Amino acid sequence: MKNFILQNENAIYFESKFSCDNVIFLNLGNENFFITDARYTIEAKQYAKNCEVVESSNLIETAKEILKKNKIKELVFDPNDFNYATYIKLSENLKTQFIPKANFSKEKRVIKTAEEIEILKKASKIGKDGFKRLAKYIRKNGFNQSEKFLYFKAFEKMSQAGKYDISFEPIIVINENAAKPHAIATSKKLKLNDLLLVDAGIKYKRYCSDRTCTSHVDFENFNFKREQKFKNLKHQKVYDIVLKAQLNAIEKARVGMRASEVDKLTRDIIEKEGFGKYFIHSTGHGVGLDIHEFPIINSKSDVIIKDNMVFTIEPGIYLPDEFGVRIEDTIVMQNGKAVIL
Repeated sequence: MKNFILQNENAIYFESKFSCDNVIFLNLGNENFFITDARYTIEAKQYAKNCEVVESSNLIETAKEILKKNKIKELVFDPNDFNYATYIKLSENLKTQFIPKANFSKEKRVIKTAEEIEILKKASKIGKDGFKRLAKYIRKNGFNQSEKFLYFKAFEKMSQAGKYDISFEPIIVINENAAKPHAIATSKKLKLNDLLLVDAGIKYKRYCSDRTCTSHVDFENFNFKREQKFKNLKHQKVYDIVLKAQLNAIEKARVGMRASEVDKLTRDIIEKEGFGKYFIHSTGHGVGLDIHEFPIINSKSDVIIKDNMVFTIEPGIYLPDEFGVRIEDTIVMQNGKAVIL
């Protein structure tokens, strides 16, 4: 792509290995311009790669001046990246034609490099360590703690007391609240034999981890392992179905499949067991600098799965006012098959 403009932090980081919350990035042929204000120029000059750092008190006007100076006729932009007011200010009184191309940066990032995969593996390992730390806390202190307090503890344990950023706000919910895929923590308290769903991740070198575990609450032996033995027989039945669906997709996903075929590997099993209408989201999503990237693994996607794509496989069953089960791992396609990070 010859000429493009970015404002999204992660998209800019992908291009320059540095970003901040007030920057416009211009790629004009072989020249890159990192336009930011005086708060960030020292770090930008130290860390931003392959670009000229331009200090400005008015980023939009400076970007326009550069476009005029270089006589840029066409400039690709992502309409998801700029709000309307910024777009109007950028494009007015300018001969440059702005060409909309939605998600072009995410499309560039869909195939991960070997370096990115190693970083994502490390992020996943740190994330799993966070789950272990949280499980240890629940074994010792979890009884009668509220979802809200456990959310706070999930934040603390996953981030290792602030050593790492979290990749999204943790979801930690009990029984009927787990029937809401993105539930907000409440004052409901954790008891023996409850079902607990935890969805959490961390960032390592800006790259995200993402994992969901559903567990039986036994304070003596509590863990986030795949093997879960529930006292409640319905919990066990639904858990086993979701696990079967997830493992089926992990074992059978292949390079060359359409994303919709990977989705079908989970959905068919859940539908066959009579719970199809309770699987209310896609099977997965790409993971990288953003927690939700390409490819999207759903029933409508014609994207062809390729080696070095990284995405989640996370089927779920959600029974309103009863409980929900979701099991999620992040995988990388390598040598034609899915490998859990």
